Amino acid sequence: MILSAASLLHGCAAVVVGGAAAGGYYVGKDERSVGEITDDAAITTKVNAKFVGDDLVKTFDIDVDTYRGTVHLHGHVDSPAARARAVALARSVKGVRSVVSKLSVVN
Repeated sequence: MILSAASLLHGCAAVVVGGAAAGGYYVGKDERSVGEITDDAAITTKVNAKFVGDDLVKTFDIDVDTYRGTVHLHGHVDSPAARARAVALARSVKGVRSVVSKLSVVN
């Protein structure tokens, strides 16, 4: 039984190592420092969390990307009020330097 479990897990090391290698490749190709990448990822997570908790903004319609503290919003919202709310929520996150909105209003 132990041998069969070990044989099943044998391929997992390659997946983990491959995933780590892909992450390292991404960091190596990005001109930001590891700290900046980490900070930007944290900002993106916090913006998405604010969207989840807001009744006016629908997270599944908005893609959030952060680069050096600038949050980019892409996608669709139901109203101009939802677009303004999404921008305001993004701006309210600590560490956000600016917000670029490419949100379209779709009825």
